[in-house]
Amino acid sequence: MNGRLKAAGGEAGGAVGGGLLVAGTTSDAGKSVVTAGICRWLARQGVRVAPFKAQNMSLNSFVTREGAEIGRAQAMQAAAARVEPTALMNPVLLKPGSDRSSQVVLLGKPVGELSARGYHSGRQEQLLGTVTDCLAELRRTHDAVICEGAGSPAEINLRRTDIVNMGLARAARIPVVVVGDIDRGGVFASFFGTTALLSKEDQSLVAGYLVNKFRGDVTLLEPGLEMLRGLTGRQTLGVLPFAHGLGIDEEDGLRVSLRGAVRESVVAPPHGAEVLRVAVCAVPLMSNFTDVDALAAEPGVVVRFVDRAEELADADLVVLPGTRGTVRALEWLRARGLADAIARRAAEGRPVLGICGGFQMLGELIEDEVESKAGTVEGLGLLPVRVRFAAEKTLARPAGTALGEPVEGYEIHHGVAEVTGGDEEFLDGCRAGSVWGTHWHGSLESDGFRRALLRRVAADAGRAFVPAPDTCFAALREEQLDRLGDLIEEHADTAALLRLIEEGVPDGLPSVPPGAP
Repeated sequence: MNGRLKAAGGEAGGAVGGGLLVAGTTSDAGKSVVTAGICRWLARQGVRVAPFKAQNMSLNSFVTREGAEIGRAQAMQAAAARVEPTALMNPVLLKPGSDRSSQVVLLGKPVGELSARGYHSGRQEQLLGTVTDCLAELRRTHDAVICEGAGSPAEINLRRTDIVNMGLARAARIPVVVVGDIDRGGVFASFFGTTALLSKEDQSLVAGYLVNKFRGDVTLLEPGLEMLRGLTGRQTLGVLPFAHGLGIDEEDGLRVSLRGAVRESVVAPPHGAEVLRVAVCAVPLMSNFTDVDALAAEPGVVVRFVDRAEELADADLVVLPGTRGTVRALEWLRARGLADAIARRAAEGRPVLGICGGFQMLGELIEDEVESKAGTVEGLGLLPVRVRFAAEKTLARPAGTALGEPVEGYEIHHGVAEVTGGDEEFLDGCRAGSVWGTHWHGSLESDGFRRALLRRVAADAGRAFVPAPDTCFAALREEQLDRLGDLIEEHADTAALLRLIEEGVPDGLPSVPPGAP
């Protein structure tokens, strides 16, 4: 397995790595987790593997070393594969700005805003060539590429313009494995219905199923799996057990990775005498809320998301996270009384941390003719900062020092901050009293800096909290990715998965009626 894997349908004139598409019966069926798990399992076997998602809709993004913006899930899948993330792994990223429009990021750079109708009415189809070129390049330079689908492959209203599910599988001639979340119920109907709604040509690429989040005795499930095979002519390639805290950085929702692991498993006791309570304001269009994962990984730090002013009362630290709609989030804070509660905290010397859009909201003025087009808007006035939104997006991987500790992070923002004062500089932002602000995402993953900040917060809050001296966020992430690899290795039919990756689409897969026309 250390040599080049051989795939069916390779390009003439050179070896091409194998491919596999992980689709799902629904959103959140476990595609991201399974893709990461397969990547880690293959990487441990010495296979040069890369993740790929043709089109991602997410407000959680990451900046690669080449300065490209991609989905955080693909960055974490690259970590699972033990390779550096690149724009090739997520050529199209959609960042919602409202219920009906999104910013389109192509090969890591924003190219404009489009309505959902405008995107699906033609723009998406035009991107198929770009997507398949990126996949072909990854297959040329890797032994295997594990692709992740989006939503469900049986979204028949969108099939004509699809570039991420069966449209991609058809164009690249790669086999498809469909994942179903049995914890939701109805997994057999979902597998059968997903297959039966596809056209005959699409069905010929669906090679098998994976059951996810199973609880109980698997022998009780086996009669149903045999019946499913009889009905569809396809075998189930594994039954993955339900396990707490196995998510990687999510595309959306609030099931963030290490926060979920800490909350759902046995939480280590605080290193000091008291816990530290962190309240994260769940602002509209919240982005990169994974920033607080590293806080939740600390023993004795309790992180929760809040949307009411009274929930800030017992918080030792309030975090204003990033957002795709700074002005809209600011209006939301004021309408809910959260803005006044945060101002009272600052006046009392109680800690507040703003990250990216949260940093911008803490400033004095915001000039926005780009994102909200609201013109000049007053900020919360808690930091001596003025923000002007620029048409060009800042995408960067800064490194520096804060609180006497080395820090690395990444920046994704249109807002340009002019810092006019403050008590000290702070990661290209500033601190004024107990209020801190920075554009840097990911800074809390730097262990020494995180501990130093938590010590300052505890002192300002009057808490007898002491950060543990040995919490290593990178090591915790690696442990989590290894658990995903173990899940595949121990509970999936790895021999069958290898055959699909090496040999491509099996011949003679039957059609399931009625099938789409």
